[in-house]
Amino acid sequence: MTSVSRSQTQSNGSVLTNPILLGAWVLLIASAVWSTKDQWADIIMIAGRDDEQSHIILVPLVAAWMVWIRRARFRRFRPYGAMFGPLLILAGWVMSYVGYHNAIQSAWHAGAVVVLVGTIVTGLGLNMLLQMFPAFAVLVFLVPVPGTVRQMIAGPLQTASAKATQMILETFGAPIERSTNLLTINGHEIAVVEACNGMRMVLGLILVSFCFAFSMPLRPYVRLLVLIGSPLAAILCNIIRLVPTVLLYGYGPQSVADAFHDVSGWLMLPLAFLLLMGVTRALNWALVPVTRFSLAYQ
Repeated sequence: MTSVSRSQTQSNGSVLTNPILLGAWVLLIASAVWSTKDQWADIIMIAGRDDEQSHIILVPLVAAWMVWIRRARFRRFRPYGAMFGPLLILAGWVMSYVGYHNAIQSAWHAGAVVVLVGTIVTGLGLNMLLQMFPAFAVLVFLVPVPGTVRQMIAGPLQTASAKATQMILETFGAPIERSTNLLTINGHEIAVVEACNGMRMVLGLILVSFCFAFSMPLRPYVRLLVLIGSPLAAILCNIIRLVPTVLLYGYGPQSVADAFHDVSGWLMLPLAFLLLMGVTRALNWALVPVTRFSLAYQ
């Protein structure tokens, strides 16, 4: 009787098993989102209008996937450390306040994300934050990259992409000229700017690489290599996309080139995931210790 009553007491103390606590927790989350609705509305607007920030749309899906593949951890879950939740909520409010009154947009946005995380920790405890850390860590990608940071990255990406595209096309005999970041082919000028500079590819493929690294039972050093190599992979994928894009702009209809330019950017994301999967299988086949244990398909 003692063990049964103790088990019931622990179960009743969990938000996931107590309807009253669950309802209060959901209300707390809704209140937190409502109180920071301006930040969330601004994040959604930026994600919808700015191609370089379009990776934000994928973040909720990746976070949900991270939780799903770790769902077994909920079976014997007992929350503790819920007191850290209100502290995180307070920290998020301070970040938003400072960001708003000092025109620091990233801090303003990040504060809303921290407030949301704080409400989750309030209900599930600090141990859930630790056990589901990759799912929480990916929420960093919800914060739009500041314009100054994007400009610092976009400039070198534009130049590198333009030079590499020119070199590849010249190798295959295509008559192409380059002036800084402006490519000219068949009398048509193509500027390697904005969505063509690879910024969207870098952010999107870092997100995809993060998803792959923490979805597979990889060894820590392999995860680190995947994350470190993701910007280089993004640049490579962007160059692969730019070569046919430039050819279409030079020799094909404008509408087809525009459509290919928009669609190919998104297609590179699943292609990168499949490429990482293929590399992992090849290394496992070669008996290179990549995963912590054998996978089902081996």
